[in-house]
Amino acid sequence: MASGVTNNTMVIRLVVIVFGMFGFGFALVPLYDVFCDVTGINGKTANTAAVYQPSTIDKSRTITVEFLTRTHTGMPWEFQAKTKRIKVHPGELNTVQFYVRNPMRTDYVAQAIPSVSPGHAALYLNKTECFCFNQQPLSAGGEALMPMSFYVDPQLPEDITFFTVQYTLFDVTARAATMDVNDNPYLQRSGG
Repeated sequence: MASGVTNNTMVIRLVVIVFGMFGFGFALVPLYDVFCDVTGINGKTANTAAVYQPSTIDKSRTITVEFLTRTHTGMPWEFQAKTKRIKVHPGELNTVQFYVRNPMRTDYVAQAIPSVSPGHAALYLNKTECFCFNQQPLSAGGEALMPMSFYVDPQLPEDITFFTVQYTLFDVTARAATMDVNDNPYLQRSGG
């Protein structure tokens, strides 16, 4: 009789542990996002446009910004930075272009996700305009130039003289199709 109680107790404990692990798995994503926001680790950049306030441009410093592009597995687009590397002065507004082409016979919608390396440099990269802020629809065979305007905050630590901005394109066509067209002006079609 005592072993029956022990087995039931053990089963209950194991079930509680399984549910606890499952809940912890769901909690990791928001906790990780908060941790990245606080520390600047993982190179996450702001997902909204910064307002450029013309300030004193620090011409005594030159920062090299390198742009890398890639597409997520299964994303058929061609994607490249027209400017691979640029030298900028902190406080100076700069614009670079990215080229995309949809070689497929079907329309696609993509979303670009940026990351910066070293990660703490992301805190000082301010984008005033970026294709990564919105989903990018592209018709079959279509191509486009997508701008990104940015400035490096003059408060960038002196030891950072080089950083990399990488954009990864993800196929969000299925998700975009389920959205209400009125909620996303980038998906609205002309003529109705």
